[in-house]
Amino acid sequence: MTNPASLRAGRKEWTAFAVLLLPLLLVSMDVSVLYFAIPAITEELAPSATQQLWIFDIYAFALAGLLITMGSLGDRIGRRRLLLIGAAAFGVASVGAAYAQSAEMLIAARALLGIGGATLMPSTMGLVRNMFRDAKQRGQAIGIWSGAMAGGVALGSVMSGVMLNHFWWGSIFLVNVPAMLLLLVLAPVLVPEFKDPEPGRFDLLGVPLSMGFVLPIVYGLKEFAAEGFGTAVAISLSVGLVTGHVFVRRQRTHADAMISRELFRGRGYGSGVVLNTVASFAMMGSAYFTTQYLQSVLGMGTLEAALWSLAPSIAVGVAAPTATVIAQRVERAYVVAAGFAIAALGYGLLSLVDTDSLWVLLGGASVIGCGIVTVMALVSDMAMAAAPAEKAGSAASVLETGQEFGGALGMALLGTVGTAVYRQDISDSVPAGLPDGALDSVRETLGGATVVAGQLPHRVGESVLEAAREAFVHGMQIAAVGGAALLVAAAVLAATLLRRASAPAGACAGTGADSLKEEAAGLVTTD
Repeated sequence: MTNPASLRAGRKEWTAFAVLLLPLLLVSMDVSVLYFAIPAITEELAPSATQQLWIFDIYAFALAGLLITMGSLGDRIGRRRLLLIGAAAFGVASVGAAYAQSAEMLIAARALLGIGGATLMPSTMGLVRNMFRDAKQRGQAIGIWSGAMAGGVALGSVMSGVMLNHFWWGSIFLVNVPAMLLLLVLAPVLVPEFKDPEPGRFDLLGVPLSMGFVLPIVYGLKEFAAEGFGTAVAISLSVGLVTGHVFVRRQRTHADAMISRELFRGRGYGSGVVLNTVASFAMMGSAYFTTQYLQSVLGMGTLEAALWSLAPSIAVGVAAPTATVIAQRVERAYVVAAGFAIAALGYGLLSLVDTDSLWVLLGGASVIGCGIVTVMALVSDMAMAAAPAEKAGSAASVLETGQEFGGALGMALLGTVGTAVYRQDISDSVPAGLPDGALDSVRETLGGATVVAGQLPHRVGESVLEAAREAFVHGMQIAAVGGAALLVAAAVLAATLLRRASAPAGACAGTGADSLKEEAAGLVTTD
């Protein structure tokens, strides 16, 4: 019988885990690193409006579209090997982005960064699943992983602002290079290799089908959040859903499916993916409003707003590890349900925000973040524990793809609610006599109203800006009530779904018997 003490990770595994946090932080930071750099990039590279959008979006699109593919590939060629390939690609792409001589070059480099990111994310979580065979330690590691992922997005914009105060815009990409070089040196020494000993043939047709499923839906949801529902959004979502139907049918019937059917036979995996998607919906839905509030309602500069947005990250960084400790003593279903309930309380605080409520906003964002990261840490651990160890890369990729869907959907739906209320309110309160073009801009968004207000006589501009800010805040309040109601429902759903699928962390998968099976199957190697 396996001695439980022999399953516990030692200093080498925890050091390797610290190394794995490097690519995770950089991938998450690259989501927001361009927030301050666009003016400088525009001045030097002169991108068109369309090119500027692609400079922003191509990274997230490439990342989301290739997660499933890269998770499956890592299970076949080895997760450490894929990690190293991705790190090299990420480093090269960072240099290419830093020294781009045209908008087209920068778009291509950002696309390569997204491809590299798609290799790094499922590889790191898959390796965590394999390195930490003791359930308590794995829960702690995934809790830290979740906190680092959430904190990296907030840190990216701040780091960008600090770098741009001292260096040229390309420096925001060059900071990736030393970290990736360190990863390339240390990972072969500290991180063991893991892969599926019997992976089957790689599903080549599944690659375009998975991309055709994920990309149009993510694109359609982003466009829906930005422009509202229209023909392009309808076509994009329809293409994604039809392709997704074909992809899912193939995964159910193909002998060597990209997403193994074994994943959903494990008790808790499907529930974990669903609840993680809902959590991502809530996290990104709130971020849609809080970032705009700081800049457009309170009138903060970008760097000041980014620094204030770091405040909730402090609480979030503590929440995930704390949740894993609590879940070792209390049934996981109740802790996850409590996380959703706490996040609902945070949305309740957002519904109380007015046009001068910085501390209420930060308090609400902190409470939401604590609740959501608690959920993400626990359901991610539960899902990864339920998945077969040899399929850890695929399991992580599906979980992370769900996060991308949830985040895009949260911004789209809650953003649409807020926008609808804004447009209704501003139509009733905007001062009469504005030119038609200016009136259309004011009615469209708060950002448009801010630009128009700056071009009007002082008293009229102040009146327009005050009306627009009040309309935006009202829209945020209504959307927050909707978000709170959704999270209360999610708390009930979590308690119902997880009662049988979860237990205190010490009783989860990762027992000695499981580890013996992994070793017997040849999963664990140390080269």
